[in-house]
Amino acid sequence: MGETVRYDGGDSCHHLNENSSMLLQRWQQAGLLLPLCPEVEGGLPVPRPAAEIMGDKVVTQAGKDITQAFRIGAEKALALCQQYQIQYAVLKQGSPSCGNSLIYNGCFSKTKIQGQGVTARLLVTHGIHVFSEEELNQLQELLVHQNILS
Repeated sequence: MGETVRYDGGDSCHHLNENSSMLLQRWQQAGLLLPLCPEVEGGLPVPRPAAEIMGDKVVTQAGKDITQAFRIGAEKALALCQQYQIQYAVLKQGSPSCGNSLIYNGCFSKTKIQGQGVTARLLVTHGIHVFSEEELNQLQELLVHQNILS
């Protein structure tokens, strides 16, 4: 069996540095975070087989096409952003849903390439600014500059 993925919109921040963890806690306390996993919203289980983007499809290592679940999850994420007038999203870098600048190359070789995940691409197309967990400081600066945070 191939590698499994466990992200579910819950606490997946154990890998963050102390500053990034503090930023997320601050944003949570300010009511600025709305946790969501597009893959779970699209109907995929936790854990689930690893998947990567191959051309215009998302497939598991076993070759199962799960593109529709990714599209449904992306649409649900977009609808939530529109409902709550969300302008910024923090998504998981490298994910076939959430990668905002890097995704895996589609060969299941653990090699990342430039690209966007299905949800990240949809959100950006609709004017939502997408940041990865590696770009929290940039988002913090933007929020301060726009007087959303002090």
